[in-house]
Amino acid sequence: MTGQQLKNSILQMAVQGKLVPQDPNDEPASVLLERIRKEKEQLIKEGKIKKEKNPSYIFRGADNLPYEKIGKNEPVCIADEVPFEIPESWEWVRFSSIIELQSGQDMAPDKYNANGDGIPYITGASNIENGSVIINRWTEYGKAFAYKGDLLLTCKGTVGTMAILDEPQVHIARQIMAIRTTGEIGILYIQVVLETLVASLKAAAKSMIPGIAREDVLKSLLPLPPYAEQKRIVSKLSEIAQFVAMYSLRENALNRLYSSFPDQLRKSILQMAVQGKLIPQDPTDEPASVLLERIRAEKQRLVKEGKIKKDKHESVIFRRDNSHYEKRGSEEVCIDDEIPFEIPENWCWARMGSYLDVRDGTHDTPKYVLEGIPLVTSKNLCNGKIDFSTAKFISREDHLAISLRSKVDAGDIMYAMIGSIGNPVLYNGNAEFSIKNMALFKKIANGLDMEYVYWFLYLSQDTMKKFASGGVQSFVSLGYLRNYWIPVPPIQEQHRIVTAIKQILPKISTL
Repeated sequence: MTGQQLKNSILQMAVQGKLVPQDPNDEPASVLLERIRKEKEQLIKEGKIKKEKNPSYIFRGADNLPYEKIGKNEPVCIADEVPFEIPESWEWVRFSSIIELQSGQDMAPDKYNANGDGIPYITGASNIENGSVIINRWTEYGKAFAYKGDLLLTCKGTVGTMAILDEPQVHIARQIMAIRTTGEIGILYIQVVLETLVASLKAAAKSMIPGIAREDVLKSLLPLPPYAEQKRIVSKLSEIAQFVAMYSLRENALNRLYSSFPDQLRKSILQMAVQGKLIPQDPTDEPASVLLERIRAEKQRLVKEGKIKKDKHESVIFRRDNSHYEKRGSEEVCIDDEIPFEIPENWCWARMGSYLDVRDGTHDTPKYVLEGIPLVTSKNLCNGKIDFSTAKFISREDHLAISLRSKVDAGDIMYAMIGSIGNPVLYNGNAEFSIKNMALFKKIANGLDMEYVYWFLYLSQDTMKKFASGGVQSFVSLGYLRNYWIPVPPIQEQHRIVTAIKQILPKISTL
């Protein structure tokens, strides 16, 4: 049950006479209604209010069913219209019999001001916040008045917002109704009943624009308790309001947990994977250090063949005396303080740029054409895939120029560097396209498992976003990505980790 459902349930109990006990010493609501009718007749005689054309009178018949007499018409049984049973001391009554309803009128802009001249002008739901009235306009030409103690009800646009007016007099716009009670009818109890009716009143409106019709309010049935019980109901609702609010806060917190839990669990599993805690290590696996040495040898061969440039800042990380050291050139430095977390003995830490070919796409904006080669940007990366439907096109000449540096091949990983940082995509297609404002991770032959690299980048994107720099658009540099730490398991364990992730993550998606 949601917080709103709990509140609605309590309000429904209140208007059915189930929230507080009845007191046999209370004056019955029938006596109260008779007194109200006589008071209205006296006010009509005195010319203070207009006579109602077709007054409603509801009573119990000899068969104990509810009947209604409207004006001079014969009484009609309304048992099918009455929504629920009420206590013996209560009565059913139309709102029109016990309230006065003032509709609002809009003001032309030249008829109101923001200077405090005149009386407050209340225009709609924007003037009501947490049951209080906010005043930011005034008028000296008021016609549709609400007075202190009236219940303001928004009836157009944002429907059903309510507040008890504390100002002596205000002018109300068409989006507002002002309700005042006749005789001994508590305005706070009227508010309680209206809260249970707002949804049905809104549904009854015939206009295309959400709203509440004046006539629908006046003809609605109201379950009327004795005056003393009205006060007990309002008091009890006030007493339990803080508990309902607390329930809603707990509900909201739980909903946030529910919505974030699958993603948090997914990240926890990936974190375990890259720390060597998801699956057991196999002592017969070839150590990661041998794999990394093989990748270095392959890179040196590619450099000699002129296929890649020599890495001027090649990093080699190794263990010595139970500490981690990094060698760049001839310099060796202890890097224990930089290591993010512990990894198994047969794993190694590495810089991504030393064991992957890390490039970037163009950062220029080629001339767009109506038909040509798609130019994929960070906006086209979503949920591990490329959305070509929104990609713009460039000429083949521009595409070939970009591809000289950053052609995307099957098995490459694209990673947004600017704006929406991250959103890695492991590409396995054969489409022809160019890339802009994104990094491209390419495998060195017989090197890392690119699916393992993909999941590591997926996990790392939140950290990279936190460290991203930039003004209007955040970004991470190519140098930052090349120097980013990656924990490297033995190649056989990389494959097993990927298999385990593929088995587990789809089950999380069902949560």
